Amino acid sequence: MNKVALMIILFGAALWGTIGLFVQALYGLGFSPIEVVTLRVSIAFLALFLYVALVKRSALSMKWKHVPYFLGTGICSIVFFNWAYFTAIQEMNLSIAAVLLYTGPAFVAIMSRIIFKELFTPQKIVALIATFIGCVLVIGLFPVNTGQFSTYGILVGIGSGFGYALYSIFGKAALSNYSSLTITTYTFLFASLALVPTSGLMGKAMEWWSIDALLLSLGLGLIPTVLAYLLYTRGLHFVESSKASIVATVEPVVAALIGVFVFQDLLHFWQIIGIISILSGVVFMNLKTNGKTKINLPEREKLRKKA
Repeated sequence: MNKVALMIILFGAALWGTIGLFVQALYGLGFSPIEVVTLRVSIAFLALFLYVALVKRSALSMKWKHVPYFLGTGICSIVFFNWAYFTAIQEMNLSIAAVLLYTGPAFVAIMSRIIFKELFTPQKIVALIATFIGCVLVIGLFPVNTGQFSTYGILVGIGSGFGYALYSIFGKAALSNYSSLTITTYTFLFASLALVPTSGLMGKAMEWWSIDALLLSLGLGLIPTVLAYLLYTRGLHFVESSKASIVATVEPVVAALIGVFVFQDLLHFWQIIGIISILSGVVFMNLKTNGKTKINLPEREKLRKKA
């Protein structure tokens, strides 16, 4: 595994972990989850488009036949997973919502095996079992009286993990044709086109033009969004999609720490054990094995052209 790519992914995921700081503050100003998602993706797109238009216009080149890639990253992943994650934060506490988001690597491993034929090794199986056990403990299914969460909160929390996984799948496929900058720009374009007309955000004129809302929205759109996604997508060039999602497990760690130390979230003993189980699973999946190195999609494409 490329060490530089690993560090890029880790840093991007750490920035993702700061999302709760901006989201909770915007909730306090009266914004709903879908409105916060709209703020995030629309500001991210405007920032990316401005940068690309001024610095690298070639990144706007896109073939219509590849629109499904960006419908996948933009709507199936970004719109759905953000709505589900922000709703889970509202239904439960930030720490638990962040951990449920990280059922994503399990979904990525399964889908990567089917779509990209990535090896489904015993290492990954053990990691998936650890993730499942961790989720059972985190949501309070064992011990039965530990969790006090709604079924809806649990479902949207796990749903956020599935939506999160879809970005790695569609993003990996798109990388065989486009740069990380192009993918990220069109991802947020399609997400914005889907959300801005339907979210009801335009009726929030007073809140939108307040200084607090503006600064928080800019922070949300730039720090844990534009910068984080550019870093993650760049790292995805050199790392298997299943392993990239595993390495990014630093996100729930950062989010959980923010939840505990900033928002005073309370975690029960078994929930802490569950978090450790999930993190252990993703770390275990990232351990070196003696298997052959897998050539990623961009590298395979280069070899094909040379042949």
